[in-house]
Amino acid sequence: MSNLRHKHTNRLSAKRARQLRRVRLVLTWQTDVVPHLITQKTLRAMNLAWLGCGKAHVNVLLVGLEESQSLNAEWRNKNYATNVLSFPFELPEGIETSAALLGDLVICPEVLIKESEEQGKSLLAHFAHLLVHGLLHLQGYDHETEVDAEAMESLEVQILQTAGFSNPYQ
Repeated sequence: MSNLRHKHTNRLSAKRARQLRRVRLVLTWQTDVVPHLITQKTLRAMNLAWLGCGKAHVNVLLVGLEESQSLNAEWRNKNYATNVLSFPFELPEGIETSAALLGDLVICPEVLIKESEEQGKSLLAHFAHLLVHGLLHLQGYDHETEVDAEAMESLEVQILQTAGFSNPYQ
């Protein structure tokens, strides 16, 4: 096979792979922060973070400080607003679907803005990082141990850099 044809075949394979790894995003917001953070770049990062096959569905809810604190207290016993919460979805027994229903991500833009300013990061880059981080949690990744944290962070960096963002841990 010629190099040109081989490159074309690889491009088609990559394009097909991208089509199979689409994440459907449902965005809902309860804050005054306009969801201008959903760009082609953040959508690319989100699609790259979906490591499964086929289509996936995730709900992203942007909430205020009070709602974030309430959910964090209820589900994690931590009484403060947090940047992102992940709620994996489990299908009831006996129900099947062709799409992966990943679950819900709850992001607090006020915390996001504060953190991005404190860390000297762009708001867009920090939002993309939280989307990727949350999506990995929905797929079973965690950072409870040092080994798991290193693996998850490495994957986050790889995904974000592929999408055109810098390393969020530097």
